[in-house]
Amino acid sequence: MALRKAARPRSASGKLETFPRGSILNEPRESTAKTEASFQRAQTSLGGSRFQAVSPVSLRSFSEEAREESSWLPEWLEKELLKGQQRSHSIGLLENILEHEGFRRHIDSVKSLRKGKIEQQVTLEQLQKLNTAFQELEKNGCKSLDIEKFKQVMKKCMAPHKTSDGQIQKLFMKIDCAATGRIQWDEFCTYMQLEYAEQGMSAARLKELTFSLPAVIEERSHGEPVLRICSLFDNTLVMTQEDGVISFWSPQLKLKRSKMVFEKPVNKKSKWATDFTVMTHYNKLILGTGDREIQLYEMSNFEPYCQISGLEVIPLKLDYCCTDPDECMILYGDDQGCVNILLLSSVGELLRMWKKLPKAENLPSIGIENAVLSPNVTYIRWKVHGDWVTQLHYYDSIKAVISTSNHEPTALVIGCTVGATNVEQQMKKIKDCGKDSKARKGPVIPRIPPKRAEGDQTVFQVYKGVKTFAFCKKNNLIVTGGMDRIIRMWNPYMSGQPTGMLRSHTAPVCYLSISAEDAKIFSISTDNTIKIWDIVDQTCLFTACSKTSGIKGELTACHYTPGTRSLCVAADTLALLHLRLRPPPEPHLVVSHKEPVLCCKYNKEFRHMVSCSEGSVVKVWDFETGKHLFEFSGAHGGAAITCLTFDVSGRRLITGGRDGCLKIWNYNNGHCLNTLKREDKCAEVCDCTYVEVNRSRYIIAVGWDRRISMYFDSADDLHHFQKPQPYWQDDISCGHKEDILCIAQCPPNLLATSSYDGEIIIWNMISGHIYRKLHTSFPTHCAGTEAVDTSITQLVFLRTRAVKFESTAASLISNGPQGSVNFWSLFSGIPLTASFIPSRVKSHISSIAVTADDSFIYAADDDGYVYVYSIKDYALQDPEREPPKYVNHWRAHVNIVVSVEVVDEEKVLLSSSIDCTVRLWSLDGEYIGTFGQAEPWEIFTPASWKHPRVPYEILIDPQSMPIHPMLEGEPPVLQLINTEPSNVTLENSLSKHEVSYNPKLPQVTNPDLDIKEEINQRSYAQALGKRLKQEHYKKIKRPLAPGGQNTYHIINSYEVVIAPPICEKPDLSVLGTDYFYEESLGED
Repeated sequence: MALRKAARPRSASGKLETFPRGSILNEPRESTAKTEASFQRAQTSLGGSRFQAVSPVSLRSFSEEAREESSWLPEWLEKELLKGQQRSHSIGLLENILEHEGFRRHIDSVKSLRKGKIEQQVTLEQLQKLNTAFQELEKNGCKSLDIEKFKQVMKKCMAPHKTSDGQIQKLFMKIDCAATGRIQWDEFCTYMQLEYAEQGMSAARLKELTFSLPAVIEERSHGEPVLRICSLFDNTLVMTQEDGVISFWSPQLKLKRSKMVFEKPVNKKSKWATDFTVMTHYNKLILGTGDREIQLYEMSNFEPYCQISGLEVIPLKLDYCCTDPDECMILYGDDQGCVNILLLSSVGELLRMWKKLPKAENLPSIGIENAVLSPNVTYIRWKVHGDWVTQLHYYDSIKAVISTSNHEPTALVIGCTVGATNVEQQMKKIKDCGKDSKARKGPVIPRIPPKRAEGDQTVFQVYKGVKTFAFCKKNNLIVTGGMDRIIRMWNPYMSGQPTGMLRSHTAPVCYLSISAEDAKIFSISTDNTIKIWDIVDQTCLFTACSKTSGIKGELTACHYTPGTRSLCVAADTLALLHLRLRPPPEPHLVVSHKEPVLCCKYNKEFRHMVSCSEGSVVKVWDFETGKHLFEFSGAHGGAAITCLTFDVSGRRLITGGRDGCLKIWNYNNGHCLNTLKREDKCAEVCDCTYVEVNRSRYIIAVGWDRRISMYFDSADDLHHFQKPQPYWQDDISCGHKEDILCIAQCPPNLLATSSYDGEIIIWNMISGHIYRKLHTSFPTHCAGTEAVDTSITQLVFLRTRAVKFESTAASLISNGPQGSVNFWSLFSGIPLTASFIPSRVKSHISSIAVTADDSFIYAADDDGYVYVYSIKDYALQDPEREPPKYVNHWRAHVNIVVSVEVVDEEKVLLSSSIDCTVRLWSLDGEYIGTFGQAEPWEIFTPASWKHPRVPYEILIDPQSMPIHPMLEGEPPVLQLINTEPSNVTLENSLSKHEVSYNPKLPQVTNPDLDIKEEINQRSYAQALGKRLKQEHYKKIKRPLAPGGQNTYHIINSYEVVIAPPICEKPDLSVLGTDYFYEESLGED
């Protein structure tokens, strides 16, 4: 789009007002005309009559605000703004106002996407101001604040930050979860502390990383300890023992091959290895020995290649790096604290030349004195440490060597390889070389190694020295560990003090590694304790002691392989620990929870959506944008959360779980206010509701105990644990005989419960007596031996009808067997007034919801479909024989829909499923989005919805294909095969023209009845026992158990008849013409 382009006036009057035209996303035009106008949020098809008044604002101030807000816009909003871009500016003031009003509507959308909680904006200084303000008010006799005083205090203390009254009011409601109308300073602090603590725990859960325990253990033959472990490009592990045994292991820790490379001498002591490294570019192994030798071996067959002997010191630590094509570097640290560097050029030719030298002890050998005479060899030795070198490594990314020792003043040194960079030292070296040039015939090794210049190295002083280190260029980080058991984090360019200190190990740290892709640190101490640390938070995420990991004995070597995300540890045995990684998200797949979602509900007070999962995790979502706001886990320990509801004020959340407990939460910060449970054995809670009877408030729960448990809700009760009220007498004497699965309440005094055996009981909550019992009729078309699930898991009152006590219309809806939906009349002689099957495949109805005016019913089934029917004039008087008027249907999920809820204020439908998703739809089935998706939506802007797209997993699922009429009611395929053809013409044709080979095929038996019988026996919908609908998901996903033959295995099979190799020419006279013959004549 061209910027700052002048719009051409179209008329004479248009010349009076022509402005430079800019991009609508960067700088809206400022108008000099100041007009006070009240802007309202545009009414959309979904928003209904929802309006929000905004204070009058001039166009100039609005333009500044628009410029500020348009710096971040989602893709859908950019498209909307570009779509609304006009060709030129109008001269009419009213049109300008309308244009700005349209843009104002989109800016409101941006604000709703960017709005944050005020408690997340409070700084420490502002918190101190709030504390002072509360203390002053308390001295004046005001120990608690109401909403108005709280607004004044917050605005005064939060200045200069702008805070709206709506934000402050929401914060007040979150703190005042008991709806008393007043809050105190300790309540404010408790809320803030718990929210930030839970946010920290949520962030830690997202970063958690663990090893799979116990480790994979591989026994090894008893021998000398393993010196070092390295990995190759194919993740093969290479290990070397002190006695010279080199072994190759697969990534799964299976031994490939091994060999003893040292020959056992007769009259000498055996050689012992000090360290080794891999010369990957030349397929060689570099081995350091206690005889002051560096030996090279072929990696393919462990055959000796050559060696450099006569070193002045023992090479304790080795390293190799390829610097350029056919150039490399071999480094080793010794017991004198020196770093020795061999720079090799023309490496291939040099090694071939060394291989032709005379052998010493079956190895072509060259002394170090002779090796440095070659023009392709440069030998450098630096005096770096005051004690022997514990570890060294050259990093080509920073062109420096990092070495460590136990000497505190020189614990870690980062230095160059080839020499000083300052001019004075270089000139001194040239003068010294000139003086000794006559006496020296060639390069010699200096007896006293020089020290680097101060500008050529960076020295880190560490208490008790450094035993191990790791470096990460991506994170610009060095971590060190040693005898003091502290892991220090350093900036390579800041040697004064560490940037972080990780304290948790109780023994000296002997190994460190950094995973750049995961931003994690792996550490092991000498007591075989393994830990994982987060680099950003500097916190310990995982700890495994020797007992849990199975690693025993003295630890001698460790290695982390990034390719396989595994840690190999060598002790008395070899151990392999694999990182327990989260499965990578499938492309185009969005989930709201990691576990199946079992319940969700909309909170209109805060405009939140709360969902609970089988993993006992509660998540809070912003309803208007779909953003994740807050979560807390372990709500019921390890038990799943099966139901939830809100209190009358909407400020407290009540959850029920499989542990048999009910818990009351301030869900905005994860604070558990009360726990409700029985004294004796607690059975699973299946459903709960919050009721108000005669100004008394109760929480009612039902479940597997087959009783109605009522808990009195009072703000004066300070006990954390509460017991239920005494049971109703009718509940004890003639209540449910099976597990109660569902409960529904209809003001002022009706309560309905349903059980596993299909019984529905209507209760009078005031008296506690049974008003009526309803029984689900058994399907007449089912065979007597066939098991049918008659449980009722859904009850919904039609409240506009139920308030008319004398009405004969159906006022209660329930699901039923065989995928049916039943309408019940509570005040007439015929209880069951209507019954129909919404699902086209007769799938079980798992959730039901109705609109506020009881005009439409939304029924969801186990296959994820949502069916919409109009019931405004349905089942009002006489029993209905036909189903209600069909309106629409669509597939919302790929598995069982556990809940649907109609949000009448916004004209949308909320659905959740055990496929781990929670989704939002328009009432017409338009897909708005999935909670947890990357791009937020704006509930009042249909352009931000996903419609006309559908969820990816629904699109690719075979069951989402439309049902063709030809596929409905077709007989089994085997029946068609066995059916005798009735076409007389076809029979005559076959009898008239005989074929050369026509054996009689054996008759295939029809196993359809047997297969159907076995499927019925296996079907979860017809299985008896106490299991909830979410248990079906486990059975569906459970792998097939090995067992005996079933019906599919015993179907008769027959050999394919082999046709004779000689075939006669087909007789085409039946067609009247021999086309082959005519074609041959044409060719002649």
